[in-house]
Amino acid sequence: MEFVSFLNCIQHIKTAKIGGLASQFRLAPKMRLKYSEEKIAAKNPKKAAVLALFYPNNKGETCFLLTQRAHYKGTHSAQISFPGGKTVKTDKNLQETALRETFEEVGVFHKNITIIREITDVYIPPSNFLATPFIGFSVEKPTLEINHEVAHTFDVLLKDLLDDRNVSSVKISTSYANNITVPCFKLNNYIVWGATAMMLNEIKELLK
Repeated sequence: MEFVSFLNCIQHIKTAKIGGLASQFRLAPKMRLKYSEEKIAAKNPKKAAVLALFYPNNKGETCFLLTQRAHYKGTHSAQISFPGGKTVKTDKNLQETALRETFEEVGVFHKNITIIREITDVYIPPSNFLATPFIGFSVEKPTLEINHEVAHTFDVLLKDLLDDRNVSSVKISTSYANNITVPCFKLNNYIVWGATAMMLNEIKELLK
């Protein structure tokens, strides 16, 4: 999709009905499906926010930003994700969390980002976070400066997300589960699964 076409869709993105959990659950691991809203509330999850940032590449095509987390001794080591993280006391709201974390992790100033809307929260059982995703855009391809939390970043063409041939399933092993089969997107030769895939599927269905 040309970026001009994406900009022309913004009013639709703002006002269209989102798919919610129905959209997300189409790309959810089985372990996530057992958590009802009541069970999630009972766990008193920590709050977090992430940003799906869209922008043009050098050819004028619409892209969005994904990161690969740095390797560390933790639940989400080396996973593919949006920029984002947990709230801090100085954040006025979750949107501010998403913008602050984006600046801290990849160096994009909030003044260069326009937020379009918030979509459905995603509960992340292994780390007990409830993450709120925001969709935003930059009119120019951002210059990135990553911090220690990020191994590297990559641009994904929106047309690749919209292509159903890039939906698959794989067997993986993590710090908390061995040899499990999970639905995923295959994007830029990376496996994108879990909370990020759930968010992406809601965005995909919204844009389609």
